[in-house]
Amino acid sequence: MAAEAIVEKHYLGIGCQPVARRWRGAGGEIDLILRDDTGLIFVEVKKSKSFARAALRVSDRQIARIYSTAEEFLSTMPDGQNSAARFDVALVNSDGQVHIIENAFGF
Repeated sequence: MAAEAIVEKHYLGIGCQPVARRWRGAGGEIDLILRDDTGLIFVEVKKSKSFARAALRVSDRQIARIYSTAEEFLSTMPDGQNSAARFDVALVNSDGQVHIIENAFGF
């Protein structure tokens, strides 16, 4: 949870607005959902000793779960599946530094 707070602070610092924290749907949980002037941002937070080790913790199964959960969340939005959205991975190292990979899943 500390890593999620660090990441949220980072996004707030660049002008994003929080929408939901630890949003839980039938298929799983999304760590952070934020909004900027381009649309929604679904964020998966990973913490480890290094950015590289944190990045390795994102599995294909987890990506599928995040897509499914985001789809469920989008069904609650006025534009539904047509809502502008991206999927970021926020990596946090042991020093508390943050590295954001925007559109991390290639969608």
